[in-house]
Amino acid sequence: MWDTIRSVVRFKPVETDPVARRLAKAANVHDLRRMAKRRLPGGVFDYIDGGAEDEVTLERNSLAFAELEWVPRVLRNVQAIDPATTLLGRRHPMPLVLAPTGFTRIADSQGELAVARAAERAGLTYSLSTMGTRSIEEVAEVSDGPKWFQVYVWKDRGLVAELLGRAKAAGFEAIIITVDLAVLGRRERDVRRGFELPPKIGPSTIIDGIVHPGWTWDFVRADPITFSSVVGQHDIDGSTAVSLADHAHQQFDQSLSWADIAWFRQQWDGPIVIKGVQSVADAEIAVEHGIEAVALSNHGGRQLDQAPVPLELLDPVLQAVGGETEVIVDGGIRRGSDIVKAMCLGASACMAGRAYLYGLGAAGERGVDHVLGLLRADMERAMALVGATTIDDLSPDLVRWRSG
Repeated sequence: MWDTIRSVVRFKPVETDPVARRLAKAANVHDLRRMAKRRLPGGVFDYIDGGAEDEVTLERNSLAFAELEWVPRVLRNVQAIDPATTLLGRRHPMPLVLAPTGFTRIADSQGELAVARAAERAGLTYSLSTMGTRSIEEVAEVSDGPKWFQVYVWKDRGLVAELLGRAKAAGFEAIIITVDLAVLGRRERDVRRGFELPPKIGPSTIIDGIVHPGWTWDFVRADPITFSSVVGQHDIDGSTAVSLADHAHQQFDQSLSWADIAWFRQQWDGPIVIKGVQSVADAEIAVEHGIEAVALSNHGGRQLDQAPVPLELLDPVLQAVGGETEVIVDGGIRRGSDIVKAMCLGASACMAGRAYLYGLGAAGERGVDHVLGLLRADMERAMALVGATTIDDLSPDLVRWRSG
């Protein structure tokens, strides 16, 4: 009897590291989202998780991937899977760029530094936002990996030019001009909470702070949160609390137009990515202006609710641009299989922001590592199961729309 018991009973080693225990239970990005929701104060989580108005687009961004089902091929010899690709002339171990996210330090005090380090370890490009809470130079100091700088075009063009020069000096390889934020979308979760950035610990948030002690202790011990790249150079640099709507109205240049691309070419001699393209017509104009890559994006559903879904826009854009520019899908990525589906439809790569923020909020830098590991493993598994060993093997024949 004892021999039988010993043959079937196994005792797991005791894991003393609480972060390791937490991550062992995270089988996917959705698990990390639930963990982040438990760890972060409600207003912080909603800022990361929420979208505009009824959040229809936020939901559709992810649901679109579920509407695209597989057409697997078998007996294809899938012993060796290589998800590597080339984007803007650089080889990437997988077709993923870590999207720019503002105020990353509200999820974890290391913020952009943690994400940049994780991206370097994974060999992936990290994108730093103008509204980042670590500066251009701070990020460059901790990461020798590929980096892009995302530009919100402020009315002070002298400051924008200075930021571009600093990014170039720090080794950033491309810039991303975000073009879908002339005004801020109405993010009603933030409106209901009266949420400001940076968040303040005070009478209205003290209970939330008490019930989320890990985040609160991390927040109060860290340096004050600011727009680190512009501290001391602008009246609004994040050193005082501000609503995002007020900030966008006061600082972002609503006069930005296609004519301004020539100005950016004078300031920047590297590749330019236009992020926020939501129509075939604008993708065609981007080609006319020599833009190296367009990111099909609705700002993660945070700007215009019921805007086009990037995955659904991909095919008509590719048909229109005819290979004259690289096309990135941004929005709704939660699994590596989502990336594979986008690549099947012809994307050059994908961008993801919320996915790694959930990991950062759940378990700090190690949570970001975990997300990137999950996405890569998912990609390799999906490629093997549909009969593709390289990105070049991925084609529209391997997927079909469920409604088609």
